[in-house]
Amino acid sequence: MGNSFKVSRFKPFKRRKMGFTLLEIMVVMAILAMLVALVAPNILSRSDDAKVAVAKTQLRNIVSALDLYKLDNGNYPSTSQGLQALVTRPTGYPEARNWKQGGYLPSLPKDPWGADFLYISPGAQGAYDLLSLGSDGREGGEGDASDIVSRAL
Repeated sequence: MGNSFKVSRFKPFKRRKMGFTLLEIMVVMAILAMLVALVAPNILSRSDDAKVAVAKTQLRNIVSALDLYKLDNGNYPSTSQGLQALVTRPTGYPEARNWKQGGYLPSLPKDPWGADFLYISPGAQGAYDLLSLGSDGREGGEGDASDIVSRAL
């Protein structure tokens, strides 16, 4: 019989080139949905923790700048002068006699929720009160909505 007869009972499998079937796409989507359902809550709760940590770091930086301001000028800025006194030379009382050229901060940060930090001088419990009102922007609250106060750092 020899090699001249080359008919094979098995034909090679030809792969379709039409793309994915609807079933394949639905299975992948279901797997992705399950992964998102498992992972998303952990990531989102960590985002709130990270914002609180950033707010505390920003408060520490502002406290350091306020302490330098006091060393140079003998007092903290008044409530009316506000935290802006750390960026631009303040006017009014108390006078900033030895205000550092260039300021104590390059700019005033906003808290991680986009609000201004609150500054009151003299404060209720010391030289000044410096705080972020948290995610809800109101006094009090719990979790990431609680106030973050510089004296508690």
